[in-house]
Amino acid sequence: MSAEKAAEQGGEPSAEHGGEPSAERGGENATAVTDSPAARLQALFEGHRLTPTQRRIAHSMVRRAADVPFLSSVELAELAGVSQPSVTRFAVALGFDGYPALRKHLREVAPAEQSAASASYNEYQQAVEAEIENLRHLAELLADPRPVQKAGRLLAASRPLPVLGLRAAASQAYGFAYFAAKVHPDVRLLHEGGTMIHDRIDAAVRAGASTLLCFALPRHPREVVDTLGYAKEAGLTVVTVADSAFAPVAKVSDLLLPAAVGTGLAFDTACAPMLLGRVLLEAMCDDLPQAQARLEEFDARAAARGLFVE
Repeated sequence: MSAEKAAEQGGEPSAEHGGEPSAERGGENATAVTDSPAARLQALFEGHRLTPTQRRIAHSMVRRAADVPFLSSVELAELAGVSQPSVTRFAVALGFDGYPALRKHLREVAPAEQSAASASYNEYQQAVEAEIENLRHLAELLADPRPVQKAGRLLAASRPLPVLGLRAAASQAYGFAYFAAKVHPDVRLLHEGGTMIHDRIDAAVRAGASTLLCFALPRHPREVVDTLGYAKEAGLTVVTVADSAFAPVAKVSDLLLPAAVGTGLAFDTACAPMLLGRVLLEAMCDDLPQAQARLEEFDARAAARGLFVE
């Protein structure tokens, strides 16, 4: 799609604290689509029933896949914000005798050399570098386009299409819904929680909705998990963009698409989730035959109204 893109582009701010990996959730195991260190770590963790603390450790390891084989258990504990004994229990949960055995294994499956240190960067540069790495990992996941293409088909076919995002994720949901409404005949933004949200889901189902798209970012509100559970009970297929395959929303999602958030600043940055949202828009447009015509019609109306400054 190009007409609306040429006319208008936007981004959304992010907020609050957390991110990262995997491909598809819900009845099927997530599939590693590349041979990157992060993907190999992801494969190591899958199939294990991890506690929330252990998922936090796994999440931190995937985000720093190139560095983790060179970290001590104390350093990994500090990275994940957990205790050193928690790291030891995590290694045992994965089937190793202890953390040294896990680290030995990681050194065999990770790159032979540690990534270049970024100590010379100030904290702002480090935050940007971290986001660049998040985008690289997203590009690796998109090497297999099938999960996103499947999501695009589901979103295009749902009439109406409810789009959910609460608190930190509200801006992501708003951005997607804003652009989607230019090509999709009926997009319904759900960005405010409360007792009405179930009513709005019921109304969407009565109107013919088949899929709900959710943006779920840290910190994950309990209300999002509860709402997705309700949506599934109502018969909706849940497609979720989340910061991690280990996010709490994974268990109530039929198709989970991960995109990590940056955690180096006081408030999380969400460049990768925003970009993944735009990729989903593209995939949805590919399954909406009238999408290009709608964009051209919008451009013509915008030009007639002098909507944009040239």
